[in-house]
Formats: sequence, C-alpha cells, structure tokens
Amino acid sequence: MILPPATLGMLGGGQLGRFFVAAAHELGYPVWVLDPDPHSPAGMIADRHLIAGYDDYPALDELAQGCTAISTEFENVPAGTLDYLAKFVLVRPAAAAVSICQNRIAEKNFLRENALPIADFVAVHGEQDLRDAPAGLFPAILKVARFGYDGKGQAVVAGRDEAIAAFRHFRGETCVLEQKLVLGSEVSVVLTRDQDGQVKCFPAVENSHRKGILDVSLVPARVAPTLRARAAELAEKVADGLAYIGTLAVEFFVVDGELVVNEMAPRPHNSGHYTLDACLTSQYEQQVRALCGLPLGDPRAHSAAAMVNLLGDIWYEDGPAGSRYREPDWSRLHAFPGLKLHLYGKHHARHGRKMGHFTVVDDDPEKARAVALAARAAIGIVDAA
Repeated sequence: MILPPATLGMLGGGQLGRFFVAAAHELGYPVWVLDPDPHSPAGMIADRHLIAGYDDYPALDELAQGCTAISTEFENVPAGTLDYLAKFVLVRPAAAAVSICQNRIAEKNFLRENALPIADFVAVHGEQDLRDAPAGLFPAILKVARFGYDGKGQAVVAGRDEAIAAFRHFRGETCVLEQKLVLGSEVSVVLTRDQDGQVKCFPAVENSHRKGILDVSLVPARVAPTLRARAAELAEKVADGLAYIGTLAVEFFVVDGELVVNEMAPRPHNSGHYTLDACLTSQYEQQVRALCGLPLGDPRAHSAAAMVNLLGDIWYEDGPAGSRYREPDWSRLHAFPGLKLHLYGKHHARHGRKMGHFTVVDDDPEKARAVALAARAAIGIVDAA
C-alpha cells in the first residue's frame, strides 16, 4: 500500500489527468505530470509538470526517480514507455493490457478469444483484404487500427468500392472492417479492478453522440435492469481477461435487446464524468486507489444524473461578418438548480475540442435529463440530443 506523502506520476495532461491530480491531492498525494503541452490542464495544477514527449527518456528517467507509482490518462501513450518505466517504478495499468486497447485488431481478437459478443469484422492490411471480405459484412464501418478516437479515422461504407476508397483515404493504414449494426442504444460501464482482482463497477450509463463525439450521458441507463447487470458482468470479464489494475471503461451497443462490445478504454472515461457529482466515489479517486493499493471506494450512485459535454464550438458565434470567438455566458448554466459545471482550463477552444462538461443531479432520472437538455439549449447547443 502506497500512502501519502508519496509522489504519484501521470502520463498525459488532459482533463482526465487533471481530475486524477485533483483526486490525488484530496487524498494527500503530490503528483508529477509528463505531457508535451506547456498549457496542459493537468500540468497546470500538478506539483510538477515535465514538458516532454512520451519517448523522451531523460524525462522518463526523471519521472521514475521522483515518483513511487505512475498511471496514464489515455491509451495512446506508447506501450514501450510503460514497459520502460515499469523497470524502475510501479506502473498501473500494465503495458500488456494497454497495448491490447491501443490496437483495434488486437482488441477485437482479445474479445473474440474471451468469448465476448462483438460485431463481425476482418483485419485490413491491404486492398485485397477488402476484396476478399464477405459480402454479408456490408454495410460496414472501416476504422483505422490505431489512434482513432471521437469518430476520427472512421468511415461508413456501403460496399466494397467505398471501402477501398476509404482505405486509400486513410493512406493504406492498417484498419478493421466491422459490420455496421442497427443500434437500439449505446451504454458503457466504468469499473475499477484492484491488485487482488476485486472489481467495483459504477452504474451503467446510456450515451448519445453528436458528430462522433460523446454528447449526453444518462444514469441510470434507460435499459432493462437485467441488461445493466449483464453489461457490468461482461465488463468485469474484460477486466479479468486483461489482468487489469486500474480504472477501465467498456462501451457496448444494444442490438435487438442484446449487448455487443464496441471497444475498451484503459483509463477513466468521458462517460464516467458523472461520478464526480453523483457517486460516493469518483472514477478518478478509484484510479488513485487502485494505483496505490488502497481499498476501493463504494461506487454507488446517490443520485440520478445527466452529463452534457461542452465542446469548443460554443465559443464561436456566427454573424454576418463570420464566426466571432467569445467566452460563453456561464450564468445561463448557473441558473439551473442541481447543475454542476466543470471547465477544464484549456487555453484555447477549437471546434470539436472537449472544453468542459456539466452534470445535472436529481432524485428523478427524467427530471435530470429534462433539466440537462434545457441547459444544453440555453448555452447554445441546439441540435437534438
């Protein structure tokens, strides 16, 4: 068990890292952050910010010398970096688990080998793989195998010719061709698994997306209680199969009343932001606890919740002279009782960039959703959720 005042390390300086730093500070731990962005949100509140790349070995050596244990806030930190650090300091989650989540082909093969329900797929290394793909796989989604997120690196393809054109657009990068499913809804489960294999699952979340980016999350998910329990069961099976230690998210499609695993994220997840305001323990505190070998906290929700992502688009106002950049009027959100606003401190808003979120908590799930959608419209997000 690692206790304060031991120093913890965080690879990655985005908002997930920022919430980790805050949770660690509340538990009494100093935190060093390594991130190449001098304005990183986590770096701004860390006890020390090492401004360096994830392959900067002198900086990694300094991080290892100064920290007792290290975690990561996103899956694209090279697995080799985690392996290197693990020679000198405790690293959780392990590189072996993260490397599976970094590559869609490895991820799909892992899920299939562990008898978890997934959509039909084929690995695409070249155009011939698309020509040989079963006709029944179409319509499909072509996804780059690495570094795709928030809808980036994906293309919906009706048939073989469109798939080949999309593959060329991706410049021949290794891809996965996955059958396009007719979705009833999308849900996710965030969990934490400790060093002894004990798992604590947060309540299942119902998610809706806008332009490929998470838009609104509702807790509890509006699916049958048996399906929520099944999602937690499958997510726990994923964590056990990975021998995972830390906080993990598993995303599911609901298809004809059954669950299909979409993908995994070896870190806290955007859909778990609600845990900051609606649960006895947040996903970030659980990440700290798992990293340090502390007993896991109680993940129960004490309230229903609706979380809304705030993207950089709302910093721009269209007018006759073009788009004007201005700070949104946050008083519009503060006018709603039960609404908790979280801004990430990012120095510049861009279209599609996650700048913050808000969560509405209430005893009544439908009231939480209605208030969240009204607040969402009041701040300028006007398309349907």
